[in-house]
Parts: sequence; C-alpha cells; structure tokens
Amino acid sequence: MAKGFNKVILMGNLTRDPEVRTTPNGQSVANFSLAVNRTWKGSDGNQQESVSYIDCVAWGRVGEVIAQYMQKGRPLLVSGRLDQRSWEQDGNKRSKVEVVVEDFNFVGGGGGDFQGGSSSSRSNQSSSSKGKKDEDVKIEEIKDDEGINLDDIPF
Repeated sequence: MAKGFNKVILMGNLTRDPEVRTTPNGQSVANFSLAVNRTWKGSDGNQQESVSYIDCVAWGRVGEVIAQYMQKGRPLLVSGRLDQRSWEQDGNKRSKVEVVVEDFNFVGGGGGDFQGGSSSSRSNQSSSSKGKKDEDVKIEEIKDDEGINLDDIPF
C-alpha cells in the first residue's frame, strides 16, 4: 500500500507580525499568516490577480527565529506540511487547516535594519576583525590587462 505525501512550499508576505507563545511545558510556538499572490491571464486577455491567506505555525527554534527577524509585509519562503485541527467553541465544532512550518528561508534584501542570516554567525567574528571599520578594508582592483590565473582559485 502506498504511503501518503504531505509537503507544502509557499512564498508570500507576512500579513501581521508573528505571535510567539509558550506552551505549559515550555515549548515556544509562533503563529503568522502569509499572503500568497497569484496572477494569470483571464479568458478576456486581461491580467487577473488573487490572494490566498494561509495560516502558519512554527514550533521551537524555527518559530523563535522567524519571530525575531520577520515582521508584517516581509517576504518569507516556508516549507512544511498541512495539518488540520478541530475544536469546539461555543458548542459549535470548528476546524482549521494550517501549514506546520518545518523549514524556511528569508527572501529579498530587506530594508532598514533587517539582515538575513543567523545572528550567531555575525557575533562569532574573530577578535582581530571586531575593531575594524569599513574604511580600514582595502580592496585591490584588477586591471583589465591582468588575466585571472585559474591556479589562484582555491576550489
């Protein structure tokens, strides 16, 4: 018998800042929503657009990092699985399908003070480079008449 396959990959913009909570057993969880745009040409030849709003949940460190670096309007690529939750509210049965985020990538160059990548990689600089400023770095120009020697490339 064949096993099921449940994989979702989405890229969209956050519709609100991620909300982080902690469960009673100490596990952190972030909730956010992505606006995923779709464009196509209609039968009349005009460009049509639609937006889907997809609820996402990210557990543990994944959710903490997303909440730390992402905010409303920022683009984000997520991959994970679909999950359906059911509960009862005011005597009515309710259900919801959402994406459980297993992996993500920051998308775009960001603006303002946003910088992609992990914060730990930036804080682990060697002590000799910590005090250097941008003006201390010298860039050697390659003149047009100089060729590139392939033996100088380390890989």
